[in-house]
Amino acid sequence: MNDKKHNHMDSPNTGKLQAVVIDRKTTIYIAMDADPVEAKKRFLYRTNPKKEVLS
Repeated sequence: MNDKKHNHMDSPNTGKLQAVVIDRKTTIYIAMDADPVEAKKRFLYRTNPKKEVLS
């Protein structure tokens, strides 16, 4: 018989992560020891690389 494997993904524990607010609709979670300013800058560059991201 062919048994289907069930895909199960556990959500990360957001209590152990640091929230970084990008805009009013977007929040990303990074490691506690990561730099929030750098994470925001990298996120904005990845979503729109043609637009120059200023602080």
